[in-house]
Amino acid sequence: MKRSEINQILHESDAFIRSFGYLLPPFAYFPPERMLSGETADIRARGMGWDITDYGQGNFADMGLFLFTVRNGHLADLKQGRGMLYAEKIMISRKQQISPMHRHNLKAEDIINRGGGKLVLELFASDESGAIDRDAMVAVPVDGITRRFEAGGRLALKPGESVTLLPGVWHAFWGEGADVLVGEVSTVNDDQSDNVFAQDIPRFTKVQEDEKSLHLLVSDYPGNQ
Repeated sequence: MKRSEINQILHESDAFIRSFGYLLPPFAYFPPERMLSGETADIRARGMGWDITDYGQGNFADMGLFLFTVRNGHLADLKQGRGMLYAEKIMISRKQQISPMHRHNLKAEDIINRGGGKLVLELFASDESGAIDRDAMVAVPVDGITRRFEAGGRLALKPGESVTLLPGVWHAFWGEGADVLVGEVSTVNDDQSDNVFAQDIPRFTKVQEDEKSLHLLVSDYPGNQ
């Protein structure tokens, strides 16, 4: 993706988020040089901040996702079973924009429709090897009530509704009818190693620097390229 495209998406996404009364934390608006300072070292270490990806496909409108990690614990806390064991993201799933099929090894997450259109999820269970099981039923709690779907079944969440996805549940999602503001509350988030995709695709996008960065992405932080 070109940096100019990313900067435009940052502007559009910030306005969309604000339209629902959700405000990002102050560090969201730090200039790049401040985000690389010692003051923000812990923010960078936790992988908090802006995140825009086209999964390396070069077509953000069809396959992509906007995310902002608001808070995040450390993996060391999760391994010890104490401390900050949680994370929170705000995301935008655009109308008919696919976030591709994937699962997590460690992360359990609640995916919440915060407003806009419907959020549609396609769901599969894992087989014993961790691959997609195209025959087994998959069960997920939807606002505390377990629902069961055939392999590849689709769950449409209206604004206010949510689903809990435990490790091993394969899922892809997209907005239907309109763009969707999506909340995510989860255990510690590790985007470096805890995303298993059905396709051979990268988690982060490669950036073509055609203009200066408005704000740094998480993938711009040193060590995350």
